[in-house]
Amino acid sequence: MDDITSRALVSDPETRRALQLDALSAILPMERRDRLAELLTDDDVATLKHLAREGMGENTLRALASDLAYLEGWAQAATGEALPWPTPESLVLKFVAHHLWDPAERETDPHHGMPTEVATELRGALLLRSAGPHAPSTVKRRLATWGTLHRWKGQEGPFHAPSLRTAVRLAVRANTRPRQRKSKRAVTRNVLDRLLATCRSDRLADTRDLAILLLAFVSGGRRRSEVARLRVEQISDEPAVPRDPKDPQSPTLPCVAIQLGRTKTGVADEAGRALLVGPPVEALREWLERADIARGPIFRAIDRWEAVEEKALTPQSINLIVKRRCVLAGLDPREFSAHGLRSGYLTEAAQRGVSLPDAMQQSQHRSVQQASSYYNDAERRHGRAVRLGI
Repeated sequence: MDDITSRALVSDPETRRALQLDALSAILPMERRDRLAELLTDDDVATLKHLAREGMGENTLRALASDLAYLEGWAQAATGEALPWPTPESLVLKFVAHHLWDPAERETDPHHGMPTEVATELRGALLLRSAGPHAPSTVKRRLATWGTLHRWKGQEGPFHAPSLRTAVRLAVRANTRPRQRKSKRAVTRNVLDRLLATCRSDRLADTRDLAILLLAFVSGGRRRSEVARLRVEQISDEPAVPRDPKDPQSPTLPCVAIQLGRTKTGVADEAGRALLVGPPVEALREWLERADIARGPIFRAIDRWEAVEEKALTPQSINLIVKRRCVLAGLDPREFSAHGLRSGYLTEAAQRGVSLPDAMQQSQHRSVQQASSYYNDAERRHGRAVRLGI
């Protein structure tokens, strides 16, 4: 490419932003690079690059980029202009009104909620899929992203204004959309056993998927992103443990530790560890040996000739593996996702009488409220209060 052509390309704003986004290729999906370049401004891209240099987690940065692109697209559709910084309170209130509304009110007032022309433009840009009001959790997350980006830009936003807090609270109360779990059903041990039964052949993919399922579940229900980026260097051998802790003479089981590093709610320098004992260790070692992996990413793609690739699986690949195993096990893949391994671990721990602190130490949950919800659900299902009709 000659210098004149190069200068012409860089002078085009979208091309310039696309080239700048190349620097974030390890974090942002490259198939979305051109679309992000259309939606984001030069300042937006500079902010994302700054956050990457500051060491913000990959998943968090990916979510910030996605939310920022949506906000920019919505602002353009709703006002005809780019998102202003700092953002006035009136625009944030408009955002809430467009996304959290009452379907019953919409039936009598067609102007209630997001205007049709705004929704049409967002759907045309592939930014909007919901036909009704947004999930409150999605709106709250995007508002939080909006506020975070204001702080990183050194600006004050209206996100702590009493009027905005009241508007969100009232809108959430009017929103009748039920909260959806990331996985409709938990992958408890009985479900896991059915998935594992589909991995019993000598195919290399079966060996890999067996290790993925066992490690993800037994290590505390690891998130799919944590499983995908797991590296050999994070695994260390631990002394073998007795099968029966009360009997020192009982046969021993292999044990390894996983140094978790950066998690969704933690940071890389924290001593977060999960332990694996017995079958998960054996499955992991068999996969590493058969795949001839001594360093780098543990779980990788396998081509049609059973050649193991160098790159790690993506988080979405982990999710698809779970769904594919559900199909093979005769289960409805729409009912399960990779997050079902996380919720299933806590649900199973509750059903087996494992104490909440012990389970949280393995799962690395920070929120007692969130972790205990699985315990509460398990106890209610087996309690007398819900069994009066039996």
